[in-house]
Amino acid sequence: MGVEGCTKCIKYLLFVFNFVFWLAGGVILGVALWLRHDPQTTSLLYLELGNKPAPNTFYVGIYILIAVGAVMMFVGFLGCYGAIQESQCLLGTFFTCLVILFACEVAAGIWGFVNKDQIAKDVKQFYDQALQQAVVDDDANNAKAVVKTFHETLNCCGSNTLTALSTSVLKNNLCPSDTTVINALWKDDCHKKIDELFSGKLYLIGIAAIVVAVIMIFEMILSMVLCCGIRNSSVY
Repeated sequence: MGVEGCTKCIKYLLFVFNFVFWLAGGVILGVALWLRHDPQTTSLLYLELGNKPAPNTFYVGIYILIAVGAVMMFVGFLGCYGAIQESQCLLGTFFTCLVILFACEVAAGIWGFVNKDQIAKDVKQFYDQALQQAVVDDDANNAKAVVKTFHETLNCCGSNTLTALSTSVLKNNLCPSDTTVINALWKDDCHKKIDELFSGKLYLIGIAAIVVAVIMIFEMILSMVLCCGIRNSSVY
């Protein structure tokens, strides 16, 4: 197979990879929008305790994911068009965009890894402050509303078995409606539920980031090979 034949094979292979990349961008954008408007997270992270809003660190990662998905769709389209047209200029621009996008994804991955435990920790601290106010102060209606939202959304009660029991006995209107003194002992505490909520979503984001990173590496290699192939074929 000659240089021209190899160039055509790489061109169509790159087109397929770019089409997959474009689809992946659409999927990531859709997942990010779903995470942004997920009823569980929005009902918890839109709460306010007095003048203090719930921690919104989680949404920083979501906004980054939305931006990455949108840029991926644009870059994927640019790569498809550049591959079909065999344009060195478009392919060079595509490669540059990929490098920038890859660097941003690595930076976002490092940020997510550093903050993965902090996100749940901040939310748990916010919940504990509201729970303490709700149990101690009978007139803390705002704190009671925050605690009840956590309990109903996550189907939990208290931050440990003792707190769950005391909350059920002394403030039985704070726990989910089906909670009694007996089943309060067996109901999951809210710290555990908060960990499960955010760890599951961060795990999903991590898988998506790894898949996209692998695709980007292959596309950077193919785009450079195709550029070299186009340059060599033009010489002959």
